[in-house]
Amino acid sequence: MAAPLQQDRPWLVVGLGNPGPGYAATRHNVGQMVLDELASRGGLTFKTHKTNATVAEGRLTPGGPRLVLAKPNTYMNVSGGPVSQLLRFYSLDPSRLIVVHDELDIPFDTIRLKHGGGHGGHNGVRDVIAATGSGDFTRVRVGVGRPPGSSAAADHVLKAFSAAERKNLPILVSDAADAVEEITSAGLTAAQNRFHAR
Repeated sequence: MAAPLQQDRPWLVVGLGNPGPGYAATRHNVGQMVLDELASRGGLTFKTHKTNATVAEGRLTPGGPRLVLAKPNTYMNVSGGPVSQLLRFYSLDPSRLIVVHDELDIPFDTIRLKHGGGHGGHNGVRDVIAATGSGDFTRVRVGVGRPPGSSAAADHVLKAFSAAERKNLPILVSDAADAVEEITSAGLTAAQNRFHAR
């Protein structure tokens, strides 16, 4: 009898980024762009939450999985606190957590999905692992590519997408949102088969 109860436990989907309008359009905030797309699909509204995050809850489709979409109000490097609090608030373990974040080591316009592992040098993911005490969660890694030449990676992720990238950005964000939906409805392996084959 436990399986149906497990199935109806929500998924916590966290989009990493930095707070405030000055960062909203930067590469580092692509995870939060994906959450905005998911909320739009389900007609969900973000509201302030006691866990120092803004949260939108609901199902994107009738009978679909329950999602808690959350954007930490903290800066990227200290994202873990709100994520840890959200897991406790909703009585979830990290296996029900999906973190959506930018990834320098993946070319722009590419998505990679994985469960578990290290932080790969991503400070937001590093802090989530430190605060939750576990790397046992799913990551939707949205490729933003490395900067050209000798430009610093830290500067690159805090800049807005280029004009050429902005043309394809809606497709990238939509694909990443599709990946979240696929993971929560059909499982990680099915999502990997769909998105890694491209």
